[in-house]
Amino acid sequence: MLLPAKAEVARHLRRYRSWERAMLAHPDDGRARATFEDAGYTLCVLMGERCARQAADAAERYLRTGLVTRLREQSERPPSGGAPPRERRAAGDRRSPAGA
Repeated sequence: MLLPAKAEVARHLRRYRSWERAMLAHPDDGRARATFEDAGYTLCVLMGERCARQAADAAERYLRTGLVTRLREQSERPPSGGAPPRERRAAGDRRSPAGA
């Protein structure tokens, strides 16, 4: 999996936080809200999250930690759809679908 450069993540996280403050200060400002939502969407795409708040949290963790930690977090996350991950078998432990 490719991860974005930390400089890009930091830049987009700053933009997201800046527009978040602007939107909270002026909740009736449509431009601030739209730009905040755009910044959140971009952060979601960069961090591989569905929710902007989770993407911001993931970006902060990614900037604090390293690549290995981020990859470990993503591999431990259950797949979307709610089904638990399938168990992996050893290379020599092959079973026939017929059950024999």
